[in-house]
Amino acid sequence: MDGDALHPIGELARRTGLTVKTIRFYSDRGIVPPAGRTPAGYRLYGSDAVARLDLVRTLRELGLDLATIRKVVVRELPLSDVAAAHAEALAVRIRVLRLRHVVLTAVARRGSTPEEMEHMHKLAGLSEDERRRLVGDFLDAVFGGPDAAPASAGEIAGPAVGPTAGPMAGVMRSMTPELPDDPADEQLDAWLELAELSRDPDFRAAVRRLMEDDAADRAGARAGAVPRRDPVAVVRDTAGPAMTAGIDPDSPRADPVVASVTAHYADLLGRRDDTALRHRLLARLTAAGDPRRERYLQLLAVINGWQAPESLTPVLDWFGRALRARTPV
Repeated sequence: MDGDALHPIGELARRTGLTVKTIRFYSDRGIVPPAGRTPAGYRLYGSDAVARLDLVRTLRELGLDLATIRKVVVRELPLSDVAAAHAEALAVRIRVLRLRHVVLTAVARRGSTPEEMEHMHKLAGLSEDERRRLVGDFLDAVFGGPDAAPASAGEIAGPAVGPTAGPMAGVMRSMTPELPDDPADEQLDAWLELAELSRDPDFRAAVRRLMEDDAADRAGARAGAVPRRDPVAVVRDTAGPAMTAGIDPDSPRADPVVASVTAHYADLLGRRDDTALRHRLLARLTAAGDPRRERYLQLLAVINGWQAPESLTPVLDWFGRALRARTPV
């Protein structure tokens, strides 16, 4: 198709790979109008028709509607403006599809019921404000709001996870998920699980008890005591090396480890290292070792892009066994 020669629709079809019917459809809508007709009334097209049809096919494959395509082809709309608007719409569509993919993947992995799937779908589609309200409701239920008494970040949020220890407001921030504007699939998946976990009344009650126990210990600390590390951090730092060294928690070699931790706890409270104190410490460590708490912190790290927290379960289990072996029932 060269120069100013006019060409029949059949030749145009052979050159573009489109059917005669499709070209006639575009022609009738003014997208590729004929440049003339034969004496018998058949349509003839100019040399620019192939380029127009190639453009139309590309724009259709990108999802543009025919009305918009016509305006682009006849230069009523700048292609750059149309491309920008369509790219923005596609970005929204991609986000929706990613959310659906994450939800369906989670449903398949967990064997969820239809009701659970519907719930996950709603959680995945929450706006930023709605996510903040959901998390805020969980944190307020657990900590009693930002004006509550201070607590130990190590005891509640776990050592070396997020921001450092501080007042209650700081601890609450250290347990707040911040889903990015463009999260990865694993962050979306982690958000779904964390949101479900934060709505679990039993989990809320367990974390609340842990906070209250920590507050009770601090309220009962002897007057003038220098602030000390929380029991979880002490167990981690004291019992961790013994566990790594392969010491059996029931062997005499574990005696000084238990004595060191219980002495620290007794000194913190200004009490004797007796059976009652050891049972109180066991209860504290059992609560801190709740696997749901550790899972929350793991999910939080994924969502916020933090370094994965160390698992305290092995060392808490090791020390719990050692302490029970040396504590009367």
